[in-house]
Amino acid sequence: MKALICRPPGVEFVENAPEPEINTSESRVRVYWAGICRTDLELTKGYMGFEGILGHEFVGVVDDDASPLPRGARVVGEINAGCGRCEWCASGMERHCPNRTVLGILKRGGCMAERLTLPHENLLPVPKDVPDRVAVFTEPLAAALEIFEQIHIEPIQRVCILGDGKLGLLIAMTFGIRHEGPVVLLGRHHEKLKTVEDLVEVHLENQFDATMNKQWDYVVDATGSSSGLNRAMQLVKPRGTIVLKSTMAHAEALDLTPLVIDEVTVVGSRCGRFAPALEFLARRKPPVERLIDAEFPIEQARAAWDRASARGVKKVLLKVNAE
Repeated sequence: MKALICRPPGVEFVENAPEPEINTSESRVRVYWAGICRTDLELTKGYMGFEGILGHEFVGVVDDDASPLPRGARVVGEINAGCGRCEWCASGMERHCPNRTVLGILKRGGCMAERLTLPHENLLPVPKDVPDRVAVFTEPLAAALEIFEQIHIEPIQRVCILGDGKLGLLIAMTFGIRHEGPVVLLGRHHEKLKTVEDLVEVHLENQFDATMNKQWDYVVDATGSSSGLNRAMQLVKPRGTIVLKSTMAHAEALDLTPLVIDEVTVVGSRCGRFAPALEFLARRKPPVERLIDAEFPIEQARAAWDRASARGVKKVLLKVNAE
């Protein structure tokens, strides 16, 4: 089958990748659309030591008769597959199972291919009124909404989001819809900031008044760079909270003393649950299609990758089996 393969320090498009093996506990999915995200780019730089089929953002249809869901059902899939035997899995924390596989990231081939497999319980039906090109955002939206699962933010509290990349813009959308208090997004690209200027206050990072330092109850770092935490430490109030969303192949040494002096809480935030994300897409209808920069057929996967790797680009989608 056709697939985009991670071979650090780059990628390779192949037309003869082996079909994923099916076992009794997993369903096969025919992929319609796949999204390219920052994590995929970092994987080719050595992050997680991964080699194999890339991709973890997808929408597709069930493609086997043994699945509990009917053949042809539109689905998205939780990307973490726990072992099902450890204490983490028993407590519903498969995302932290030490023996887990992760779609397109850790010991499991991903979705930038014509077909994939995931455990039956990882698949969720897509609501009828959620289009495919919206459903493909379920995974990053779940990551954005995970912030609200981890921390409780009062309506009067002030939130600053760092980074106008794909995830930063999506986080800004969720806060613009869910949070009643002040929200500001700092970025480096005027055109990208315009994507969400009707939902949150936006500023170019180099024009943000330094008098706003230490003024924010919550600072979300979605910059994807080690400098993001440094900037977050400048912005957050004493006894405020920094939420870290950045993952990267290489990090720099940082002086964490300001966190101690200002008694700042730091929250690591990764994957979120898909069910709340699907409900959010169906009921709240965040304008995620604004984030689509370009679409390529899978036969042009290498061109899609090059486009997604360019500075300032938003979401690039791969059209795999979609009509």
